[in-house]
Amino acid sequence: MSSTSIRLIEPSDGPALAGLLSRDKQAYARWLPARPAEFYTPDGQASVIDSLLASHGEGLAWPGVVLSDEAVIGQVNISSILRGPFQKGFLGYWVSSLHQGLGHTSRAVGLALRIAEDELNLHRLEAHTQLENLASQAILRRHGFSSWGIAHDHFYADGAWRDEVFWERKLTDRPAA
Repeated sequence: MSSTSIRLIEPSDGPALAGLLSRDKQAYARWLPARPAEFYTPDGQASVIDSLLASHGEGLAWPGVVLSDEAVIGQVNISSILRGPFQKGFLGYWVSSLHQGLGHTSRAVGLALRIAEDELNLHRLEAHTQLENLASQAILRRHGFSSWGIAHDHFYADGAWRDEVFWERKLTDRPAA
């Protein structure tokens, strides 16, 4: 079994991410929003990474990559971080189709939960899954997330509006800073 780890995204991850995203573009069309062709290039990913790292610098996100034996195989992000009385963030993740079914996604989510609680001091994480994405729902359940509602026609992907399940997980009872 190969190891799974996560780390903060780096500018040098652009070519690897562009390759994975380009390869899986059709496979993930149902789950991800349409993007311009530039998004799937190393230069396009460099621009995305710059934006993600800027958000991280402002304390609004923790953008990471998922690694298998030190090779980039996907991304895990904690975004939309709200401080003050909320202390929450939004969890998003994907792993290349070549590496699915091997436990990498679940392990990456578990590692992201530790970062959310121990490094970011968040009280709560939220996530969304499309209604039909049973694999992602199983991962969230395995990590203590509970569903709390369905938003109809919430997300536009692959030419149609999609229903999404909303998920939440309380991390800590620490008072808000």
